[in-house]
Formats: sequence, C-alpha cells, structure tokens
Amino acid sequence: MHWTPSEADEAEQAAFERLWGEWRALDPAGLAAFMADYDREWWVVGGWAVDAFTGRHRPHEDIDAVIWLRDLPRFLELVGDRHHVWSAGSGMIRPVNAQWPEPHPGAGQVWLRDHAQAPWFLDCLLSEDRDGLWVSRREDDHVVPLEDVTWVADDGIRYMRPEVVLHHKARHARTKDTADLAVAWPLLGAAEQDWLREAVRRERADHPWLEQMA
Repeated sequence: MHWTPSEADEAEQAAFERLWGEWRALDPAGLAAFMADYDREWWVVGGWAVDAFTGRHRPHEDIDAVIWLRDLPRFLELVGDRHHVWSAGSGMIRPVNAQWPEPHPGAGQVWLRDHAQAPWFLDCLLSEDRDGLWVSRREDDHVVPLEDVTWVADDGIRYMRPEVVLHHKARHARTKDTADLAVAWPLLGAAEQDWLREAVRRERADHPWLEQMA
C-alpha cells in the first residue's frame, strides 16, 4: 500500500504550520550527523522507523527522535546556543532557556529551530525510564530494556521495532498509520504479529485494524 498525502492531510498540515510554524525536518542521515557528538542513547520512532524496517520510503512531515528525559541537560549542552529549543505538548509550546530552564508541565518533547523565522527541523521526544528500563507510553506495565524494543539498522541508527511503533500509531489510526501497518504487517514474525494484535485489541476491542490483522 503506497501512501501519499491527501488533500485533507495537506490541509491539516497547513493548518498546523499556520499555528505553530513551518517544518523542514532532517532525514535519518541528517539526524545522525546532528547527533554525532551526543554521547547518550537515542533512537528513531514513527514512520521513519517503519521505513527502515520495510525498506520502503513514504513522504514524512517530520522526524521523531527520542532521548531519555534524564539526559535532556546533556542534549541541551550539545545544542548550546546554535539553535532555539522549545518544549512542546499539552497544546502549548514554550522556550527552554535561562528564563524557563525546564520543559513546561505536560511537555513530552522539545522542538528545535534556528530562530523565529526558521522552520522547525527536529522533534525530540523525552522518554521516561523506570530504573533504567524503557516504559511504554501506551501501557504502563510494558517495561523492558531498550534493546528489547529497538534494533540497529545498516545505517547505524537505532530504530524502534515496527510492532511497537504500530502499537503507538493504532490510537490515531490516520491514513498514513494504516498504510504503515499494511506494508509492515506481512514482514513481521508470527510472535510479533500476535503481540501487536493483542496490544491493539487491549487498546480498543473493535479497532478497525483487527480485521486487517486477522
């Protein structure tokens, strides 16, 4: 299933950018170059992670990198004064600077751009851990080592495993999410398919994806 943005998708993106600003995101290679001197763990989630697994490429509005929330000070040290950092989430954004050194309450990520007239180029999610273990944002009892839910591709970048990405995407089930499911599902192993099917069923017993995963 090949996905290209529909008129509705493009209208939604235009409305988003009119409110928050334009995006001109890095690709994985650009992200790896940007993070080259970051000496902590980071990984890629979302549609780019599905593409890395399937070998397919579809259009992307942004790229979602993830770091540990505990490592945000190190990330900010890496960024320095080269770029502006804003905390994002809960329907608002706020600078992360000397006046507001911490992300605002409810912020789950930080966005980066060079200045107010420049496009955003990186969305960096902040992942909480539990005693050093990864914790799912979808199921609080899904707590495992990071290595269990990620893999390192030939490009040297660590990506979230596709079944975990799709579990996160199931809540919204947008057109592009359903397209990601269609291309990744046949490539998953039986155990991964079983896990995803049950995770989606727990999310919503009548989820429209369940028929596709039958």
